[in-house]
Amino acid sequence: MYKSILIGCFATVFLFGCNRNNEITDLRGKVKFETISVSSKLAGRIAEVYVTEGQNVKQGDTLALIDVPEIGAKLFQADGALLAAQGQLNMAHNGATTEQLEQIKSQVQASKAQLKFAVESLKRITAMYKDSLVTAQMFEETQMKVDMARAQLSAMEAKQQEVKIGTRQELLAQAKGQLDRAQGAKNEVLIAADEKYIIAPTDMSIETITLNQGELASPGYTLFNGYQTNTVYYRFTVSESKIYDYKIGQTLTVLNPYTKEESPSKITAIKQLPRYADITSTSPLYKLDEAIYELKLIPEDTSQKQQFFINATVLLK
Repeated sequence: MYKSILIGCFATVFLFGCNRNNEITDLRGKVKFETISVSSKLAGRIAEVYVTEGQNVKQGDTLALIDVPEIGAKLFQADGALLAAQGQLNMAHNGATTEQLEQIKSQVQASKAQLKFAVESLKRITAMYKDSLVTAQMFEETQMKVDMARAQLSAMEAKQQEVKIGTRQELLAQAKGQLDRAQGAKNEVLIAADEKYIIAPTDMSIETITLNQGELASPGYTLFNGYQTNTVYYRFTVSESKIYDYKIGQTLTVLNPYTKEESPSKITAIKQLPRYADITSTSPLYKLDEAIYELKLIPEDTSQKQQFFINATVLLK
């Protein structure tokens, strides 16, 4: 029994000593990077994936290709609409054809002949009307036919003049608008065709790939998760009782505890953490009624060659 108690005491002392050596303080933080998600604007099937998890890529690199068969059909339709609109505009600019001019000329001549005949008929009816050989109704009907023939001739001559002068500006504007609309529809399809290629928006490291070749992607679905390799910063959690020791713009020295490299860094933001789950340190030294704040530090020398890994531990010197 005494032997067991003695062993227990030694174990307690040993664990207590280990705990003191591994104590986590407010001076311990983590390496962070700005995260980024890359998604697709189109729905389609993943045809190719050109990167792997953990790979570093440059801005503009192609990450994946999405197969969208509907784009080809829509492009064919857009080309047809554009060709038809261009034809309408050309026709409006060129005006009437020779056949159309001859046709309207014949219609004018026919209207003139009809008017001449109506006038001759009116002369005969007028003489007969004076001799009381025809009724007043017949005389008035013949006179009305002359007026109708004269109005028809005027309309045909106006139409002939319009054809000779050229196409109305309203028709030209309408044809031009149809052409612009068809061109816009084609440009929209071409933009969608470019969206088949998933492009890296910035220099980044690929953390996760959510879809593999052959799987179906929906619009807005995240295909790649990663972090920007040139956006390293340090995150420390500080209790309310110690936060007044730090100011925005203050320069501190961040130490890599494993390589012993130092990184002068500037405090760029101080914000309160609303939940304990957001705290980086696993055993921070603070009272339960104290507020907890986050310090964000950015290295002053962004060109340094020191290698950082996300969520690695760093210390404030």
